[in-house]
Amino acid sequence: MATLDISRLTPKERLDLISELWDSLSATDVQLTPEQQAELGRRLATFDADRRDAIPWEEIDAEFDRRSR
Repeated sequence: MATLDISRLTPKERLDLISELWDSLSATDVQLTPEQQAELGRRLATFDADRRDAIPWEEIDAEFDRRSR
C-alpha cells in the first residue's frame, strides 16, 4: 500500500479525504459496541419525545413578528 504524506494536504483536502474514506465504508464495516447501541437508543428515544414538544419554526417566526410590532 502506498503511503500518503497528508501533511502536504490543505485542511480542506484532508477533510475531503476524511469524507471519501467515511463514504467508502458500509454499515456492516462500522459495528457499534453494545454500549454505543444503548446510547443511540437512548438518544433516539429522547429525540422522539422532544420532537412531540417542538414548536414549528413558522409559529415561532409569527410570534416574533407579533411581538416586534
